[in-house]
Amino acid sequence: VYLLESGGGLVQTGGSLRLSCAASGRDFPFSNMAWFRQAPGKEREFVADISWSGGSTCYADSVKDRCTISRDYFKNTVFLHMRSLKVEDAAVYYCAGKVPGAGSTNYQAATYSSWGQGTEVTVSS
Repeated sequence: VYLLESGGGLVQTGGSLRLSCAASGRDFPFSNMAWFRQAPGKEREFVADISWSGGSTCYADSVKDRCTISRDYFKNTVFLHMRSLKVEDAAVYYCAGKVPGAGSTNYQAATYSSWGQGTEVTVSS
C-alpha cells in the first residue's frame, strides 16, 4: 500500500490549508490513519488520527481547536483541514497507516507501519 500526501504549500499566518493522503493498492489494511509532522531540527510529532471503521478521532493538544481529520471511506483517503495556522505549524506533514493489532498508542510514530513521503507546509508571518 502506498500513501501519497498532497495539499501542502505556503500560507499566511491565520490561513487555512487542507492536506490529503490517498492510499493506493489492492487492499486497504489499516485500522487507523494519522497525521504527523516534523519541523527542521525537531522530532516527528503526532497531530491527529482517525479510526477507519468508526471515524473516531484524536488530536494533539497543540492543534485540537484548529484541525479536523476526516476520511473518505470509499476512496481510501484521509484529510487534515487546518485553520488559524501559526508559524509553529510549519513542518513536513506525513500521513501514516496503522494495521490492526499494532497497539493502542496511536500518538506514537512507532505504532504505524506505513508512511507517505510527506508534504511541506510553510507558514509566513
